[in-house]
Amino acid sequence: MKNFSPEDFKVTSKISLKNSPTKLVIDKADDQLEDLRKELGKLQDTMYAHSKYAVLVCLQGMDTSGKDSLIREVFKEFNVRGVVVHSFKVPTELELNHDYLWRHYIALPARGKFGVFNRTHYENVLVTRVHPEYILGENIPTVNTVQDIDDAFWDARFEQINNFEKHIANNGTIIFKFFLNLSKDEQKYRLLRRLDKQEKNWKFSPDDLKERKLWNNYQACYEDAINRTSKPHAPWYTIPADDKDSARYMVAKIIYDTLKKYTDIQEPELDDKIKVNMALYRKELEKE
Repeated sequence: MKNFSPEDFKVTSKISLKNSPTKLVIDKADDQLEDLRKELGKLQDTMYAHSKYAVLVCLQGMDTSGKDSLIREVFKEFNVRGVVVHSFKVPTELELNHDYLWRHYIALPARGKFGVFNRTHYENVLVTRVHPEYILGENIPTVNTVQDIDDAFWDARFEQINNFEKHIANNGTIIFKFFLNLSKDEQKYRLLRRLDKQEKNWKFSPDDLKERKLWNNYQACYEDAINRTSKPHAPWYTIPADDKDSARYMVAKIIYDTLKKYTDIQEPELDDKIKVNMALYRKELEKE
């Protein structure tokens, strides 16, 4: 595949993950990414100076789908002051003493910065939906047993997530949500690689195999979450993830092409008084 548009992967109508591609190879994707991430870095510098928009990049996918390496490769040319990565794991005791969106809300990027969520607020309608017993740890007043977690509970939670994203979008956050669509066969290969390569051993956990047995459950939950929450202000993109180089390039290009449409993102003009006195300031410095 030589050329593509962000619209090719944007979810604008109901999708079926079973019928969505998991592998798509782009010619010289690694070389193209090298050039593109430099342009992304320049764009981020402009956004930092402009300081009117924040960018939130949400990454979701099954274990081994390539989230960590994608972050490393796509954002390599960013000034470190301009991007903050949050990897959300099992909630801490402090986080469980707040509502489930609290830890995500306080991690949102400031205007002028990029925030990357490695796993996101969607874990609260994915892993907890596959394992509803985890909800009991949130100490919600109306939930005392797993039987209290019914369809109405999930309907409400999806509405809360949609409202959360609508609120931050209305206040200047540009949202990208990427589902790295990995095949079960490719996951098997990558898990075996973790076992075979000593430097990858630390990434392996027996829990990976337990969760793999729930593959179909997770796919159903991902599909439902994507279909319920892909909105014009916070769209989902389903990215074929079996080829890592291509997936990284697709994510970078979607971010770049979308942000370039914001024609108001410009470096701020110098104050007129400073402009008029530029020669004077130069002369003062040269006299030192």
